Amino acid sequence: MTPHLLVTFMYYVYILKSKIRKLLYIGFTNNLNKRLEEHNQGNFFTTKKYRPWELCYFEGYKNEQEARDREKKLKQFGKVYSQLKRRIRGSLNL
Repeated sequence: MTPHLLVTFMYYVYILKSKIRKLLYIGFTNNLNKRLEEHNQGNFFTTKKYRPWELCYFEGYKNEQEARDREKKLKQFGKVYSQLKRRIRGSLNL
């Protein structure tokens, strides 16, 4: 009998910091390295002109919907976003 492997994928909510401006970008993905590379290659209109980007924060989630919900809350509710910024302020250098 062959053992069954359970393959799970993580989804991530991430915050990028522009290296040329004091600007942050929030997104979600299932591949952080690939997504950062895509942002730095200029593949996205909203982040292209603020390159290069560095990953400054991320959170992992078991499924896509949880990650989407968290991203949406961070983008829609300023209080949630400002609380997160306070938590990670030292590493953001803002």
